[in-house]
Amino acid sequence: MAFHGALHSLRSLSRAPRYPLSYLVHSPISSSLFSTLYAQSNSLHDEHRIKSQSTLDESFVLDQLSNLLPISRSNSSTATLFEPSNSDKQIEIRAVDGFLLPDEKLRGVFLQKLRGTAAIEHALDNGGVDLSVDVVAQVVNRGGLGAEAMLVFFNWAIRKPTIAKDIETYHIILKALGRRKFFTHMMQILHQMRAQGISPNLETISIVMDSFVRAQHVSKAIQMFRNLEEIGLECDTESLNLLLQCLCQRSHVGAANSFLNSVKGKIQFNGNTYNIIIGGWSRHGRVSEIERILEAMVADGFSADSSTFSFILEGLGRAGRIDDAVEIFDSMKGKGCMPDTRVYNAMISNFISVRNFDECVRYYKGMSSNSCDPNIDTYTKLIAAFLKARKVAGALEMFDEMLGRGLVPTTGTITSFIEPLCSYGPPYAAMMIYKKARKVGCRISLSAYKLLLMRLSRFGKCGMLLNIWEDMQECGYASDKEVYDYVINGLCNIGHLENAVLVMEESLQKGFCPSRLVYSKLNNKLLASNKVERAYKLFLKIKHARRYDNAQRFWRSKGWHF
Repeated sequence: MAFHGALHSLRSLSRAPRYPLSYLVHSPISSSLFSTLYAQSNSLHDEHRIKSQSTLDESFVLDQLSNLLPISRSNSSTATLFEPSNSDKQIEIRAVDGFLLPDEKLRGVFLQKLRGTAAIEHALDNGGVDLSVDVVAQVVNRGGLGAEAMLVFFNWAIRKPTIAKDIETYHIILKALGRRKFFTHMMQILHQMRAQGISPNLETISIVMDSFVRAQHVSKAIQMFRNLEEIGLECDTESLNLLLQCLCQRSHVGAANSFLNSVKGKIQFNGNTYNIIIGGWSRHGRVSEIERILEAMVADGFSADSSTFSFILEGLGRAGRIDDAVEIFDSMKGKGCMPDTRVYNAMISNFISVRNFDECVRYYKGMSSNSCDPNIDTYTKLIAAFLKARKVAGALEMFDEMLGRGLVPTTGTITSFIEPLCSYGPPYAAMMIYKKARKVGCRISLSAYKLLLMRLSRFGKCGMLLNIWEDMQECGYASDKEVYDYVINGLCNIGHLENAVLVMEESLQKGFCPSRLVYSKLNNKLLASNKVERAYKLFLKIKHARRYDNAQRFWRSKGWHF
């Protein structure tokens, strides 16, 4: 009979490995399994009504299902029979945000619009994040948290045992608040530091004053300097130099000069005080102001040092008075001041500005003859100038000399070298820079990898492109939409259409919809190669991906970050 057949199938299934209910619910065989049981049950019910041979015991069937599935029979309600437990719900919730970074999980708590600090802190505690100082910095520096949210998060984090309650940690929140112009809350943190027994230092004052100056609040920065005694610091020479440095770096040299005159005789100056003002006027090429400050410096009993001469030479170069700069440089030895690396760099910058590369090389060689070693700034200036003038051979030669001296460039410096090389000519020189930088252990930025992929893709260097793509992933960089577009375009250029389709399908699986230009190029090449079926299947996948991409754009425009 069909009934005995159904029971036999249930018994055989009960001896199979048991799986959680959530797996069966989401399993592709779940619907067919239960629909089969349902169909068999209906047929048995009809047979019972027609033949009246036996009675189907519902409890017996439930016993068999309880052996097959991890369901408790204590609840007789069929409505709650297949509801997932709380543990299943927690597992699903954790799986939803499993792909998020730790700082994204913590910032996501504030998107829930929870009411009250206690509710927010409870949600932060349940975030399942291993808190560290780096995570704290990422939370407050990235995203768009408001001032109140930043303070709630920081006050919660500072109470955790893994976060050091020292001045360096407070500097993180001070920089983040100042960068977003939350000055009231920044001052609140500053006073909170004193209440916690943490005394501000000169770096703390520099962060606060620079935040004011960056926001064009010069008067507030000056007022902050005048009120230093309220936070336990003195208005001395070092704090004055910090204020002047902040003003001059943000192009407020006039305000710095006026304030210097106003405190003359009240606060003692030193040679660095005058050098800061001279350097500020030098950036604008104001030679007359440089001469006036230099006279005041000499009258106050301070003699010009190598820093002073480097600022003077830079100012003359920006004013276009190269001959005067050469004259002053030649007279330095007679005045008892030997040129150092900064002075030579100033002269090299002056001749770079007038595109006189022969003089640049002459001063560069003169450094070694005068026992003055070039630094990383020297080579950066020369290589960047050669690349801008498209003197690639000279740039590569300088790059080799820099590495030969043991000077390892920074990640940003390598990117600045690769960028112009990827704007003209074949990618050979850019690859030379890349390989040599990797050989000495320099970390390559994601922007540099994208530039290389773009250039190699355009020239059809697919083997090198795939190697660079592999290196990028080994360095911990994840592929995004741009990367996939470059790889697909490069494969299309050399006719590897099947590989291009595979890469595009991988990008679609990761949620990256390719650009219309790249897809159109691949689709046309597939059709030209009579691969119509392949092109149609890819079209269906692209259609579905673009529908999801458009929906995601709409969600994000409404502030729904799904």
